[in-house]
Amino acid sequence: MGRYPVLDTIKRVFKRQRIRISFDIDDTLACQLHHSATEHSRLPACVHRWLGEPLRSGTRALTRELRRQGCSVWVYTSSGRTPSYIRRWLLLYGIHVDGVVNSVRHNQALTERGLSSTPSKFPPAFDIDLHVDDSEGVQLEGFDHGFRVVVVDPEDEQWARRVLDAVAQVQAQLARQQPQRHKVPVRAYPGLTLNG
Repeated sequence: MGRYPVLDTIKRVFKRQRIRISFDIDDTLACQLHHSATEHSRLPACVHRWLGEPLRSGTRALTRELRRQGCSVWVYTSSGRTPSYIRRWLLLYGIHVDGVVNSVRHNQALTERGLSSTPSKFPPAFDIDLHVDDSEGVQLEGFDHGFRVVVVDPEDEQWARRVLDAVAQVQAQLARQQPQRHKVPVRAYPGLTLNG
């Protein structure tokens, strides 16, 4: 620790690699049973029916891998679910998220920026580098408004691999743009089981 602890803290914050990734809920993390397999849980099914929705298989391993790579994991939904509900639901599966954006927070952020023609989601308002969604419409909004979106189909069993590939692309792009803050990505995912 140097003579100026606050300055040291600020330097540490700016040096760390923190790619921020957000996930939609409906048909992305929470899928209908006929669309995809669900994560196993140690809690009884009645608890999940009462406290949450089925979580898509591979989500737990994916979030672990993203954290291992130094990513910050967020949820960005246009639904009215409360942040506390979303956090509790994911904690039932052992998943911690760093931030939650719901429709209320989204609308507040856009109003503060004076945006009138608004997209359904606007990740740059929350410093999100990559958004994961099932909607191609959100991807089109990304093209129009300048944010990155990877689209994953609810029935795609390789969805987690698609997300990791998109994250690697974002990491490489940011490493070229900001070499002092971001390292070149590592493409190997040792010991990662994505669907199970």
